[in-house]
Amino acid sequence: MENETESFEPDSERVETLREIADDIRGDSSESKLIAAILYRISDLYDSNEDTSPKDIYINMREIIRTKDAEE
Repeated sequence: MENETESFEPDSERVETLREIADDIRGDSSESKLIAAILYRISDLYDSNEDTSPKDIYINMREIIRTKDAEE
């Protein structure tokens, strides 16, 4: 079975694009901030300076959503 990070080769252009989109959609609502945070975390998959995996991102975002839901 393939290593789960093999298909996520560093790609600075993709990182930049995802982060620009995140910056564009970030607004005052908690939903837009959440989507922007998700895009930033996904961009980490392609950032050569980051060491993450899809599983790490899923777990991180799941906890953020659970915390947000508990606060409401």
